[in-house]
Amino acid sequence: MKAVSKPKALVKLFISAKKKSIRGELVLITGSGHGLGRATAYEFAKHQCNLVLWDINKDGVEETAEECRRLGATAHAFVVDCSKRKDIYKTAEKVKEEIGDVSILMNNAGVVAPIDVVSTDDHDIQKIFEVNIIAHHWTTKAFVPTMMRNNHGHVITVASTGGHIVIPFVVPYCSSKFAAVGFHRALTAELTALGKHGVKTSCVCPMFIKSGFVKNPSSRIMPPMEPEYVAKQVMKGILTNERMIFIPPLLKFILMLDRLLPDRAAAALWGLHEIKFDYVIGYKDEEN
Repeated sequence: MKAVSKPKALVKLFISAKKKSIRGELVLITGSGHGLGRATAYEFAKHQCNLVLWDINKDGVEETAEECRRLGATAHAFVVDCSKRKDIYKTAEKVKEEIGDVSILMNNAGVVAPIDVVSTDDHDIQKIFEVNIIAHHWTTKAFVPTMMRNNHGHVITVASTGGHIVIPFVVPYCSSKFAAVGFHRALTAELTALGKHGVKTSCVCPMFIKSGFVKNPSSRIMPPMEPEYVAKQVMKGILTNERMIFIPPLLKFILMLDRLLPDRAAAALWGLHEIKFDYVIGYKDEEN
């Protein structure tokens, strides 16, 4: 039996994965008031999902919900501060009591502070970690147990290229996104160890998105992408249960080179990209 299964597994590597149906699933997206969260909500709406939308911005999340309804989906908007554990748990209980069991969880909310790490305000560093990674643990504890009992669901972690490579002047952000990638991988391994193969996981790692997250982003080889394009790529990955979704796809190849090349060559590789965005340098050498 083992001799037969290995060739089958090898053949599957070269065959496009079959897309699953997510029609009727209850999807919760954090940070869905703008940018990628909003664009992905629209994609889920087009697949006739039921949506639970969280964001700290009341007007933004309600606008997203209204458009999702126009697209034919059921959408519920909640104002939630993902930096606050109690706010997450309280709203999660309300969702479960009033709407139902979430079967697709997309941890998308994120914050950034483009400034040198020495000059970054302590509160900003703390909030970056609270929103970008610690909140994932609270949403997971709130919603994933039901997925595990049903052995059905999908957890999507929105990380970043900054979760695989280092970028100056966003040190706390990169640190939190490296943690998000690790969270995804560890959660995936734990679900497998528990035999919960029906609960799928995906990690989204995009390059710059034109969402205003950082100002004036640019890259010579991989220019900033529209949120709508990224959302479509995210949906393709979700529907085929892709574990690591790199956007654009070229990014996967570049990251492989980064790991294989010597340090100098890897640095030269990223130098060719000319990655730029607006940031502040508050640090100054002390005068003697």
